[in-house]
Amino acid sequence: MLSTFVPFMLFAFVASITPGPTNILVLSNSARYGFKAALPIILGAGVGASGIVLLVGSGVGQSLAQMPRVQTAMQWVGMAWLSYLAWQIFSAPPHVIGEQSARRRLGLFGSACLQLINPKTWMMALAVVSVFAGNGAEQQKRVMSLSLIFFLISLPCLSAWAVLGAGSNRWLASPHAQRRFNQCMALLLMSSTWISTIM
Repeated sequence: MLSTFVPFMLFAFVASITPGPTNILVLSNSARYGFKAALPIILGAGVGASGIVLLVGSGVGQSLAQMPRVQTAMQWVGMAWLSYLAWQIFSAPPHVIGEQSARRRLGLFGSACLQLINPKTWMMALAVVSVFAGNGAEQQKRVMSLSLIFFLISLPCLSAWAVLGAGSNRWLASPHAQRRFNQCMALLLMSSTWISTIM
């Protein structure tokens, strides 16, 4: 059991810490609104991704793998949503760090839904189940354990991005710096979205 979990923990760490749309959203939100504002996104992303591992382990993923049109639709919906979020970040007005914004921010539910319509999250979950869950009567128990481990590892990894974003606010004192930061984050989000889609 331990020989399965140690490589999986490394996999979960790499999957959670490396830059991607979710990490960039966490970084951007914590830089613009403070560390606490990123916590719902972190929790939602962790719940969404680990929930997908559970669904795939229950057989839903096999059905998705055999429906390329559904995968394509999910891909385009995900890209559209992330593109909309990138535009919201790009066009966000400068403001005092930590102040409440009138604009609606991505929260726990939105972050979890983002994972549900992200085909790469489903493909990651398929890889997790096929490589690490094994077969036989113990498979469902292993899937539940893998899902919990992924959730627990993703929280500190995403939190590290939030700390990085919150720490950057000392360089965002001027409206000009905030505007440039927002634009850079929006472009990074768009790049990570489109690159992850074509790869």
